[in-house]
Amino acid sequence: MAERTLRGTGATPRSGVGTVVWYGRDISLPDPDGEVDPEAETERFADAVETARAELEAEREATAERVGESEAAVFDAHIQFLEDPTIEDAVETSIGDGVDAANAVDDAFGGHIEQFEGMDGRMAERADDLRDVRDRLLRLLTDGERVDLSDLPEGSVVLAERLTPSDTAQLDPERVAGFATVTGGRTSHAAIFARSLALPAVVGVGDELESIEEGTEVVVDGDAGTLLIEPDDDEREAAAADSGAAVVEAAVETADGREIEIAANVGRPEELEPAADRGADGVGLYRTEFLFLDRETPPSEDEQYEAVREALDTFPEGRVVVRTLDIGGDKRIPYLDLPEEENPFLGERGIRRSLDPDTDLFATQLRALLRAAADGAGDLAVMFPLVATVEELDAALAALDDAVADLEDRGVAAERPEVGVMIETPSAVFMADELAARVDFLSIGTNDLTQYVMAADRENERVGDLHDPTHPGVLRAIHRTVEAAHDGDAWVGMCGEMAGDPDLTELLVGLGLDELSMSAVTIPDVKAAVRETEYSTASERADAARLAATRSAVHDTIDT
Repeated sequence: MAERTLRGTGATPRSGVGTVVWYGRDISLPDPDGEVDPEAETERFADAVETARAELEAEREATAERVGESEAAVFDAHIQFLEDPTIEDAVETSIGDGVDAANAVDDAFGGHIEQFEGMDGRMAERADDLRDVRDRLLRLLTDGERVDLSDLPEGSVVLAERLTPSDTAQLDPERVAGFATVTGGRTSHAAIFARSLALPAVVGVGDELESIEEGTEVVVDGDAGTLLIEPDDDEREAAAADSGAAVVEAAVETADGREIEIAANVGRPEELEPAADRGADGVGLYRTEFLFLDRETPPSEDEQYEAVREALDTFPEGRVVVRTLDIGGDKRIPYLDLPEEENPFLGERGIRRSLDPDTDLFATQLRALLRAAADGAGDLAVMFPLVATVEELDAALAALDDAVADLEDRGVAAERPEVGVMIETPSAVFMADELAARVDFLSIGTNDLTQYVMAADRENERVGDLHDPTHPGVLRAIHRTVEAAHDGDAWVGMCGEMAGDPDLTELLVGLGLDELSMSAVTIPDVKAAVRETEYSTASERADAARLAATRSAVHDTIDT
């Protein structure tokens, strides 16, 4: 086969070289016209559901420990689909009409999958979640064998039409050199898992991927978004040598002396030590949702205190920025009364729920944080998510004052930490000067900020080109936020995905960011990029980039 390059979307700034292994999920259904015992088939279906639930719960726990809590949360949605009464009723009705359990499951899920495929954004991605649940049930009902993706030959490059969360979570970076898929985008589950595992990956290659035969040697370049078929010796060696930058434990400065804090985004306690091992200066985003999941009641004040103390003790010389509970949107907690909203990402989420209706949960969490700030080894900072108005911030600050008073009345040691606001909405950008005057720092969440500034759902592949934080509109929003923070004597950080891209480090340093927080896997690369950056030059190039009129003009500036 002649050497050629296929292009898709790079998911991880890593390259790998290996031999193609094709992965498919073919399932043979029984003859739909066969004899059926409805009672026996109903029992088989119920048994399959129970087994599937046990598998999902086990995979969720394993994924949370190995990849991260936020990534593992997708299995909660799978369990909800498994228990969906609409699907269950449809299956049982079909069985009652004389259809075997496997074909009944295939039919019941098929209509829902087709319906989701016709939607946009995150709702369209639900089609893959449904496929995952359907195929799991069909495998159990047909006694199909599950391919063990965790035990592939060393040096395998997995190619597939698509990889579900269950598939991707099995991949062992010690054995798998990378993967590529026909479908998918940078924010698909497979891409997110790949970044968490530091696994080279290219998604959305298209049907041309299917022309690559099993056993072919390829290079997966997750930075450039390319798949190089039958590489030569130099290309093979270059890919094999791409293990990333060396870990630097100390804080880093630009070449001309500007210190930039490089922190980690953390979703559960198990991620703290690995982040420290990768050279994180601290934690720039500690998601607290993990404390509220996989349980029937909210965590106590003491439980939350201990979790935050653990983070502070892991970084005794650093700063740990804790985000207060951020639920709503795609984050759901079964025991809370979350509304069914037509567009939940523009609805009741983040600080909006903390101020009402979850005021008691908020007060409990604030007390735990204040206690941890007084007792923990490191420096605690607290930030409020999805603030859009000054009134919301003032109410949150008042709740913090009430928590301080409550603890003082109880004679409990409390310390007021640094306080900040997440900048995720255009309103917060426009009001950044007023917000900065009231807090110690601002933290830019570029994933949501980009989607709201560009009016482009970050899960909708049809508008994927718009969901790019290097669009001039987003860069101007970042610049405006940085200026407002510094004018208000506040520091400013970034905890969105953009912060972890070493190709954008010079741009972000030039825009004036004081702190960058990211998945732990990219910390060494970003630290290396900071050291290679001249702040004075970066500032000039960043000014040119934000003043550009088009995204292509931005890239002409930052790629030179």
